[in-house]
Amino acid sequence: MKIVTVEEMRALEARCEEAGISTAELMERAGLAVAREVRSLLGGAAGRRILVLVGPGNNGGDGLVAARHLTDWGTNVSVWRSVDEAPPTNIGSVDLILDAILGTGRSRPLTGVIKETLDLVRDAKTRKPSLKTVALDIPTGLDANTGSVDPSVFPAEVTITLGFPKQGLYRGAGPHTAGQVIQVDIGIPNGYADGIALELITPAMVGPVLPRRPMDANKGTFGKVLVIAGSGNFIGAAVLACRGALRAGAGLVTLAAPARLVDMVAGSLVEPTYIPLPATSNGAIAASGAKQVLPRLGEFDAVAIGCGLGQDAETAAFVEAVLFGGGQAETRPPIVIDADALNLLAGMGGWPARLKARAVLTPHPGEMARVLNSNIKAVQEDRVETSRKAARGWGQTVVLKGAHTVVAGADGLTRISPFAVPALATGGTGDVLTGIIAGLLAQGVEPFEAASAGVYLHGRAGERFTELHGESGLIASDLPGLLPDVFQELR
Repeated sequence: MKIVTVEEMRALEARCEEAGISTAELMERAGLAVAREVRSLLGGAAGRRILVLVGPGNNGGDGLVAARHLTDWGTNVSVWRSVDEAPPTNIGSVDLILDAILGTGRSRPLTGVIKETLDLVRDAKTRKPSLKTVALDIPTGLDANTGSVDPSVFPAEVTITLGFPKQGLYRGAGPHTAGQVIQVDIGIPNGYADGIALELITPAMVGPVLPRRPMDANKGTFGKVLVIAGSGNFIGAAVLACRGALRAGAGLVTLAAPARLVDMVAGSLVEPTYIPLPATSNGAIAASGAKQVLPRLGEFDAVAIGCGLGQDAETAAFVEAVLFGGGQAETRPPIVIDADALNLLAGMGGWPARLKARAVLTPHPGEMARVLNSNIKAVQEDRVETSRKAARGWGQTVVLKGAHTVVAGADGLTRISPFAVPALATGGTGDVLTGIIAGLLAQGVEPFEAASAGVYLHGRAGERFTELHGESGLIASDLPGLLPDVFQELR
C-alpha cells in the first residue's frame, strides 16, 4: 500500500478528474466509506449520538456526506461548522466525535473557534474516556507530510484515511496523534500510484514472499545461518538471534561465539551447532577468530553479525576481516549487520566500497547516527529520508528501527512498518529481528524483501503479545515463540 505526501495525493485526485472521476464523486465515495467505518466502530448506527465537526474544505465535505449516510441509518447526528461563531455545546453528551475540520490542506496555526473546539474535545475526552474520537483522513492540527502537530491537536483513537495513508500519520507525532489508522478505498484506479516510492508493509505484501514448505523438504532445503554474536557481557544477544533465525524457518543455525560463551549457552540452546572462537581477556571475540570463520563462510546461506559482540579493539579487527577479507563478493552469502558490528563499522573508512556481500544493516537511531557521523535528533527528524539516503549511498538495504520501522532499498523504494508497539521497547528484541531477517535470507528471500517481511513478522509478534497480555511485560525471549502463529496468519 502506497503512503503519499499531500502533493502526491493532490496529483492523484487531479488525475482522477482528468479521467472523468469528479471531486464530487470522490467525496461521495469517501463519505460513505467513512460512515461505514464509524458504524462499525460503534457496533451499529441506530440510536447512537454523533457530533461531526465540519471545516470549510473538502475534508468538511467528506464529513457532511458521512453525516448524511449516518442519519439515513438512524443515527442521531449533529453537525457543527467551523464558520459558526461559537464552539459546539453538546460535546460531552455524544458517543462519538468525527473530526472533519481540516484535512491535508492545513498550513497555519489553529486559532479562534477551531482552537477552542479542539480544546473542548480534549477536555471532554479526559472527563469521559468512553467518548470515541475519530479523525477523517488526518487529525486536525497534524501536518500530513511531516507529522508535526499544533498545540491544540487532540489525539484520535482512530483515523480513517482516504485512498492512501499520508506520510504524517507515521512520522513525528503522527503515530501518537492518529491512533489506529484505517485506510478506505475511494475509487482511485489501480496503477495510478505505481510511481510512488513509499509503501506501508501489509500482510498482502509479506505473505507471497514467505518461503514455501514443500512436503519433501529436509533441513538443507531451508538454508543455513551463521550467527556471529556474543561476548562476556552480552550472552543473551547470541541466544536471541539464533532463536529468531530458527523460528523464521532456517533449516540449520550455527553460532560462532567465544568458546566460554558456547560452554555457557549450549545446554539451553540445543538446536544450533557451534563454532567456539578464541576470546580476549574480557570475553570478546579475538581477532584470530577470523581464521576460523572466513574459510567456512561458503558453507552458509546467510550470516548475521553484531549482536552483543562488544567493541573491543580485537573484535573490531575480527569484524573488519569477516566483512572485508578473503573471497569475492559473488561467493559471499548475504549478511545482516547489527548492533556492535554497526558501531565498529562507523570507524572503518570507506566501508561501503569494501563490503563484500549484499547486506541488510539494522541500526537503531543511535547506531544510525554513529555510522552517519550525525546525531539522533537529525536522524529522527526525517526517518524516511535518512534511511533512503543511507541506503542509496551505501548501496545496501537499511532497516531503521523504532516505532514504524523504516526499510529502505538501494534503489530508493522505501517501506514503513504499520506497527508502533510499546511492548517491544525492551532489551534484546532487536537481536530477535536480526535473526528473523537472517533466517529469511537463508531461505532465498532477497535482502529488501527479507528485511520488509522480517520487520512485519517482528512487529506483528509484538502486537499479538499486546493483544494477549497488554503493553507491559514482554521480554525478548517471548517473541520467537509467537512467530509460528504470525506465519500461519500470513499463509
